[in-house]
Formats: sequence, C-alpha cells, structure tokens
Amino acid sequence: MEILKRVIIKTIIIIFPAAILSYFYIEPQKVPLGILLGGLFGLFNLRQLTRNVTGLVGSEKATFKLVFLSMTRLMVLFTAIFFLIYYRIVNVFGLLFGFTVVFALILIEGARVSKSE
Repeated sequence: MEILKRVIIKTIIIIFPAAILSYFYIEPQKVPLGILLGGLFGLFNLRQLTRNVTGLVGSEKATFKLVFLSMTRLMVLFTAIFFLIYYRIVNVFGLLFGFTVVFALILIEGARVSKSE
C-alpha cells in the first residue's frame, strides 16, 4: 500500500500542472479533461488491482474470483473510455498521457522498492 500512496501523490503532482498547461496551449476543454480522466482511470485501475490481489491472497478459490473481478474492472474501464471518446468529450491523446504517467510511476516506484529490498 505504500507504493500506491507514493504513486497517487506523484501522479497528482504531475497530472494537475500538465492539465493546467494544456488548457492554455492546446484545445481548452478536451485535452485537460482527457489528462485528468486518464490519470483518474489509471489510479482507479491500480487501486482496484491492489485491492483484488491483497484481498485474495491466501484463499483457495482466488483464481476464479480474481479473474472475474479483473475482467469486470476492465470492462467498466473500457466502456467508460469508449463513451468518452465516442461522444468526443475528451481527447484520446490526453487520456493516453494520463495513463502513461500512472504507468510510468508504477514502474519507477516498483523498481525503487525492488532495489531497496
């Protein structure tokens, strides 16, 4: 859970200034909203993944429940992204940037923890 907290804090530190800067330089509405929602979706996905894994460690029937919860989470995420893009509420590159920031921070924090142990 320590990694999750550090990723959330660093994501907020990166995402909000990026959204504010993109508001002034790029499409004023779609890109900043895409950046914010991409980061939010990335953090939601990470949080649910950590909750699923920590809640299911040690149980015998964890595999089916883990697969079901993961597929449900991904289907909800896909549906939300599909509607946001289909109705042109957000910019695809903004969503991609938000996801990429969260993904990169997960890799960086994971590498930092693995080096320290």
